[in-house]
Amino acid sequence: MENIATGKSVYVLVFDGMADWEPAIALCEIRRRANLPVVTVGFSNEPITTMGGLKVLPDITLDELNPEKAMLVILPGGEMWQKKNPIYKKYFDGIQSLENLLIEFHRKGVPIGSLCGSTITMARAGLLKGVKHTSNGPGFLEQFVPDYAGKSDYVEVFAVRDGTIITAAGSGSVEFALKVIEILEIYPESQREEWYQDFRFGKGTFRVLSRI
Repeated sequence: MENIATGKSVYVLVFDGMADWEPAIALCEIRRRANLPVVTVGFSNEPITTMGGLKVLPDITLDELNPEKAMLVILPGGEMWQKKNPIYKKYFDGIQSLENLLIEFHRKGVPIGSLCGSTITMARAGLLKGVKHTSNGPGFLEQFVPDYAGKSDYVEVFAVRDGTIITAAGSGSVEFALKVIEILEIYPESQREEWYQDFRFGKGTFRVLSRI
């Protein structure tokens, strides 16, 4: 499943109740245009059911994650991250382990893309300190992270990239995909705005340009 040239893959976390539509556009560009390998990562090797009802069998588990083999880690949103609903209690210990892994991945320069509720765990891990970031509106992170101290770095946009960290609101799937396209250099810089205009507003000639 690794990219033959680099030996690396894009990891995407999967879990019961994950907001499957949020990373979907980015994943399609990663696979369709860039032809990069995508590996699904579960808290266990048990199949999961997404918010949209899709059944997914994880390729690997958290303990098999290797920063040396990662070109990007994607964390979709979902209610699980809030650590409130007992339905998701089986994941709570795993979230703590994941936070420790994310700190290690970040230290080694692996890009991390976080959407919607998963920004909660990014904040808990301290990965948003001094980093321009966004989430599901002002005040969202404060609700779930008592020691959140990143208010001055919060920006009210659909998605933002600061270095190797991409964060996005749950409604920012197109903008998130654009940041992923940017960080993985999937399309030339000259085409990215046209891609965005096409996918967000249905404008432009990107479908023609992408075939050239």
